[in-house]
Amino acid sequence: MNLRTKAALAAVMLATTGLAGFGAGIAQADQPHMQSALADLQAARGELVAALPDKGGHRVNALNLVNQAIDETKAGIAYAR
Repeated sequence: MNLRTKAALAAVMLATTGLAGFGAGIAQADQPHMQSALADLQAARGELVAALPDKGGHRVNALNLVNQAIDETKAGIAYAR
């Protein structure tokens, strides 16, 4: 194998390794904290739904805000992908 062939092979291997690392970085960017926050918000929504309704409108307001937070969290996850 001549020097040019070795250099070309090394360049291809370096580029391939770099792209594989980049792909792994994207896979890792799957937002574990955002996913955890989303699960917590969904659990909170379940608790609010299960709560007795007579709370002077505060339960309904909290439910609306949690639903808005869920939508925003989902949008943030989608944006980062």
